[in-house]
Amino acid sequence: MGGTSVELERESLLATFAEEVGDLLAEIEETLVALEEQPDEERLRSIFRAAHTLKGAAVALGFSGMSDVAHVLEDVLELLLERRLPAVDEHVTLLLGAVDRLRAQLAGVLAGGEPPEEEHQELLARLRGCCEQLRQEVVRPVLAAPVEEAPAAGRRGRTLRVDVEKLDLIATLTGELAIAHARLTRMLGTGTSEQTLAVHEEADRLHEALREEVMRVRMVPVGPLFRQHLRTVRDLTRVQRKWARLVLEGEDVEVDTALVEGLREPLLHLMRNAVDHGLETPDERRALGKHGCGTLRLRAFHEPGSLVVELSDDGRGLNHARLREQAREFGLEPERMTVEELEDLVFLPGLSTAAEVTEVSGRGVGMDVVRRSVEGLRGQVSLRGEPGQGTTVTLRVPLTLATIQGFAVGVGEETYVLPMDTVRECLALPPERIGQPGSGVLVLRDRVLPYLRLREVLGVSAAPAKRESVVVLGHGGTRAGLVVDALYGEGPCVLKPLGPLFRHLPGVSGSTLLNTGRVGLVLDVPTLLRTALRQRSLVG
Repeated sequence: MGGTSVELERESLLATFAEEVGDLLAEIEETLVALEEQPDEERLRSIFRAAHTLKGAAVALGFSGMSDVAHVLEDVLELLLERRLPAVDEHVTLLLGAVDRLRAQLAGVLAGGEPPEEEHQELLARLRGCCEQLRQEVVRPVLAAPVEEAPAAGRRGRTLRVDVEKLDLIATLTGELAIAHARLTRMLGTGTSEQTLAVHEEADRLHEALREEVMRVRMVPVGPLFRQHLRTVRDLTRVQRKWARLVLEGEDVEVDTALVEGLREPLLHLMRNAVDHGLETPDERRALGKHGCGTLRLRAFHEPGSLVVELSDDGRGLNHARLREQAREFGLEPERMTVEELEDLVFLPGLSTAAEVTEVSGRGVGMDVVRRSVEGLRGQVSLRGEPGQGTTVTLRVPLTLATIQGFAVGVGEETYVLPMDTVRECLALPPERIGQPGSGVLVLRDRVLPYLRLREVLGVSAAPAKRESVVVLGHGGTRAGLVVDALYGEGPCVLKPLGPLFRHLPGVSGSTLLNTGRVGLVLDVPTLLRTALRQRSLVG
């Protein structure tokens, strides 16, 4: 019993340590990159304080490898401060290497091991060598700094770190409460007493307030995610021998904490593509009449129910001629494509507009990964570029992944759910098409609309209904119809991941508890739309 208690306490301490050190390393990294662009003594002191705190935490838990690196890192910073020396590019690169090493050591500690000792000793030797060089530098005269009155200490807000899994559970329970509430509403029906209705309305109000507060607790600013890419751009431009600055806008914009993790990989791919494919070298830019330093702009803002993230660059833009060549290689007819359709080809697997493969990109990977990742967040991605002027990639994702407004449809005895934001309209399938197998096309307001039968996509063997409906779906500029047996209407849905049996089922992204008490499958609309378009092209 005692041993178990000690182990649990150790695990709790380790989790707290990992979170604290992760925050400190992010702070050191961000400030180092800012320091390189604009030397500032206060920034240097801020890094020194963070390194000192990190060293103390590592010593307290007996992680000598981490404390050794933090200690020598502290020595370098102290010498820079004492001798009034600017942190030049060489120093920043070395200190960022120490940050990377500490991250690797932290990962090793959490995994129960340690990174290679040889790399550890090599970094310590380089840091100590830097200390020796700094000791040889001439001490600069210390200028008396003006005394500033310290601001009055305000009342500190009370904070509590909460595991994201606990927030997920609370959000799930809140959503299931909404479903139970909807079931109760159906059961009450009409003819209920005024007193019962008043209590019901009060419960409705309280539930909505609870839902909003739970969602607010899950919301975090995108700033920390954005600021990670200051280092990304710094490192990539050095590898590519380019010159660029990253401008961040909307750092205070908030989004569901689960989305922050989901956006990390696609944003990294976009940064790599912007630096490698988008930006020219300084000499090329000057020859074009541009400033030698390129600008990347990462911006976040809200639209109703959505977070929008834009990454733009002022580089070479898209090579439309190269895209047309690749369209032909894919068996397409670029002459019949709009500019938007042509530009959307960059999201096809295996397509790259880079003239050569480089260490950073140009291997035909990246943009298709971005699309899959964003669609996995129930979002959409678009790209627009002006030759010679630059490119803008826009990501739109829902503010929360915990709940959606769903539209329920039926096939046979089963009920399925479509995200309401993808439903454009519903209409009756023409009588001559009812019961006919296979996909097809309809003409809707002078536009050709390809459609699929949901029963065939999912392999439902029930007999065809006497009346069928078409749900017109739209996502990212693409539209198609989905033929179903019944339309049940909209309502709140709590999203849950698929179990092992359904994980590889095509056209399905998750599950939800219906207000009937049964489980319904949530349909993957982007996949269904691509299937409809592919079948239309095969039919011709």
